[in-house]
Amino acid sequence: MVTSASRIKNGDHRCACICTGLYRLFAGAVLVVLAACHKPAAELPRQAIDVTVMTVAARDTPVDFEFTAQTQSSREVQIRARVDGFLDKRVYTEGQLVHAGQTLFLMDPKPFEAVLQSAKGQLAQQQARLTVAKANLARVVPLVAQNALSQKERDDAIGSEKEAEAAVIAAKGQVQTADLNLSYTTIKSPLTGLSSFAQQQDGSYVTAAATGLLTTVYQLDPMWVNFSISENELLAYRDQIEKKQLRFPANDDFEVTVVLADGTVFPARGHINFANPAFSTQTGTFLVRAAFANTQGGLRPGQFVRARVSGAVRPNAILVPQRAVLQGSKSHFVWVVESDSKGHQRVVETGSWHGDDWFITDGLKPGERIVVDGAIRVVADTPLKITDAPPATPSAADGQHDGAQVMAQRQPEHTATN
Repeated sequence: MVTSASRIKNGDHRCACICTGLYRLFAGAVLVVLAACHKPAAELPRQAIDVTVMTVAARDTPVDFEFTAQTQSSREVQIRARVDGFLDKRVYTEGQLVHAGQTLFLMDPKPFEAVLQSAKGQLAQQQARLTVAKANLARVVPLVAQNALSQKERDDAIGSEKEAEAAVIAAKGQVQTADLNLSYTTIKSPLTGLSSFAQQQDGSYVTAAATGLLTTVYQLDPMWVNFSISENELLAYRDQIEKKQLRFPANDDFEVTVVLADGTVFPARGHINFANPAFSTQTGTFLVRAAFANTQGGLRPGQFVRARVSGAVRPNAILVPQRAVLQGSKSHFVWVVESDSKGHQRVVETGSWHGDDWFITDGLKPGERIVVDGAIRVVADTPLKITDAPPATPSAADGQHDGAQVMAQRQPEHTATN
């Protein structure tokens, strides 16, 4: 019994020793691992980051300004009845092109013909009275010279003749008025243009004062395009011009392009022909108008379009791709690559969009190199594996825009609404 208990006791002792040894071995391994994990970060090797780099250059860059605009007929005429009467017939096709002098409506002429006939009769009566007065004066004058009649009778004869002459003049005026009113029963178009629908139907009684509007004719060529510029935009342009950041063409000879609602560009180019000198007290904007040749009638009055105004230039402007500019917590910045081939963060001031690029108004100088592709992966003072970016395409450099992309994807230089 003693021997068995002793053996059991010795076995437990050996097991305890084995467990203690394993524990110490495990703890030592853990300490080794922890020591490896707590090695300073500076001791870890850094791998170079692949980036694409471009050299900043300053160049004169044409810029466009886009505005919400609306087309307007250069001559919009309301066709109205000038006399009261019954509308006999519409003799034009609604919505079709009508020509200057073309008859549009016919009114009942019979009442006006009767008035004209009566006026002609009154004229004939007054002319007869004038003939009698002239003959009477011719008889009186010799008799007065012979003292056969008094001077008063001569004066009365002269007065009667003058009165008859005035009555003839008045009667002629009545004839002209009646003839003019009769001509108004045939209503013609004063211009060549697109006709609207008829406001009055055949057989309607129309009055010149109340229901005189019959239709409207719109001249299509030339077509006007109106847009508005806000006071803030105008002041910003003036400030940029004073700072030599913007240059307008000589004599403000801008070229205007119309971009339609589907993004297509109207083929004809227009020029500004009017700018309202006064600001609107309701909107704080002033009206600008451009004229376009519209021989094919591609533009119709009332269309909402985009007016792209070209001709301005930003001298010595710095353009960088949008992907090179990152947004920080307080400002925009780029990664500048210096002689050590490492990225250094630089705060920049951005201007307006220009295609896929951004104008940089402050923070960069010509000749400096910045990261274009891979900028999001750059870490300060980390070596960079540099690849030179390809040169800018002509379209990006010259400021050419695709109408659909500009309207759907990009913000213009400045945008105003009517």
